[in-house]
Amino acid sequence: MITGEIKNRIDSIWDTFFAGGITNPMTVLEQMTYLFFMKMLDDAQRTKEANANAWGTALKDPTFKEGVWHNPDTDKDVPYEQLRWSVFRNMEAEAMYRTISKDVFVFIKTLSDGRESAYSRFMANATFMIQSHAP
Repeated sequence: MITGEIKNRIDSIWDTFFAGGITNPMTVLEQMTYLFFMKMLDDAQRTKEANANAWGTALKDPTFKEGVWHNPDTDKDVPYEQLRWSVFRNMEAEAMYRTISKDVFVFIKTLSDGRESAYSRFMANATFMIQSHAP
């Protein structure tokens, strides 16, 4: 059984989703999975960057490239750096929400670059359902 501080933190997360209108536990888990995936992408690249730096080699096949990514939904260019968890997590709540919902989520949906894969089929109908930044 989970007790104490961890239980309080988990309850707070669930309460936040419920207050935001997401009451189906499966939907909550789905939305949390998207957030975990965003963090995982950045963590994986940070590890690759550290290894490349340690070995004095170039980073191969980065998820977050140099320059900008073109968001097909907004028709705007977004610096890859702003799509990284380690960057947007330090933004003010409203700016973070806007970045995640308008740019980062679209970015993870289009990671397959138009190639047909299990990932692209799964993400084709994915919806970011969090409606606002936390109070």
